[in-house]
Amino acid sequence: MTRDQELWGVASMMLNRHGQDAPVKVAERLGALAVAGEAEGVAMWQEVARRLQALMADQHHA
Repeated sequence: MTRDQELWGVASMMLNRHGQDAPVKVAERLGALAVAGEAEGVAMWQEVARRLQALMADQHHA
């Protein structure tokens, strides 16, 4: 599995688990990682957030 596939998987899991609250959950994770100074984690979750936004836009237009 590629890194890109993993990130899409995380985004999909967040959407399935949290529904419309998924962006809030991702933002909370981003905030906690930023406060902890975890730059790599922040970068990863920013990528997840972008993919989540795309998934939610696709759902909305479907």
